[in-house]
Amino acid sequence: MFKKHKKRNPFLYYLINGSAFIFFWRGVWGLLDIYLFPAYPILSYIVSTFIGVTILYLNDYSLKELEK
Repeated sequence: MFKKHKKRNPFLYYLINGSAFIFFWRGVWGLLDIYLFPAYPILSYIVSTFIGVTILYLNDYSLKELEK
């Protein structure tokens, strides 16, 4: 939907996409704060870090899908 506007106004295109990423991560972060060990924030941070590193390791640190 926004791709056709990329050539006409690239700044607006990147602003909208950047905002979408920020809103997505804010929502995920909020849900993790509520549901992943809410009474133990340090444990929640450690488990979140471990899950993230594990996913990156299993994915061979391949983030080429994010380049597009």
